[in-house]
Amino acid sequence: MLYLVPTPIGNLEDISLRALRTLKEVDLILAEDTRVSKRLLQHYEINTPMQAYHAHNEHHKTEKIVEELLSGKRIALISDAGSPAISDPGFLLVRTCLEAGIEVQSLPGPTAFVPALTASGLPSDRFHFEGFLPHKKGRKKRLEYLASLPHTFILYESPHRIQRCIKELNEYCGPERPACLARELSKIHEEYLRGTLADLAEVVGGERKIKGEIVVVVGGRG
Repeated sequence: MLYLVPTPIGNLEDISLRALRTLKEVDLILAEDTRVSKRLLQHYEINTPMQAYHAHNEHHKTEKIVEELLSGKRIALISDAGSPAISDPGFLLVRTCLEAGIEVQSLPGPTAFVPALTASGLPSDRFHFEGFLPHKKGRKKRLEYLASLPHTFILYESPHRIQRCIKELNEYCGPERPACLARELSKIHEEYLRGTLADLAEVVGGERKIKGEIVVVVGGRG
């Protein structure tokens, strides 16, 4: 069986008892970055063998992993933070496992966009999760699509691209569109910046550097 195990996005106390038990009981853990995951496993005294599984090796490692699963091994997939397969590797492995008749079990747990959305103050009854925008090809079309949505949408962004992201959202959605920038969720420097896209542009375009993992939540059109 393949287990998809969410890991904390910042606060180590956010991992579930079930996730800890699963990571201790499986035969192998596949980690996006073994150096990052090693700290989590050491903190909870988990000694399960670990291998790297990420965007740069998933195409040539997936077949071998499926063979191990078919032989009876129990394997857990984790990302650096949050739930596997959400803006992280996992889709290819899950699809291949299902095609091979392997059972896949996904554990509930931390995902950055959920607390960002629910604490944003923006409507959360309907929403669109976009993840990361394309860097080049297709970016304009995605921005046009997002700007046309009647409901809230959510983006992930990195600190060195956040200024460009907010600038483009202002251009496509309009400066008065309500929005929220959430960063460093569940960590010591957790912060929510709420207001309009114009307000966010003023913050990210100023002297202050926005650091950490960033989630941008934008209200719908109209």
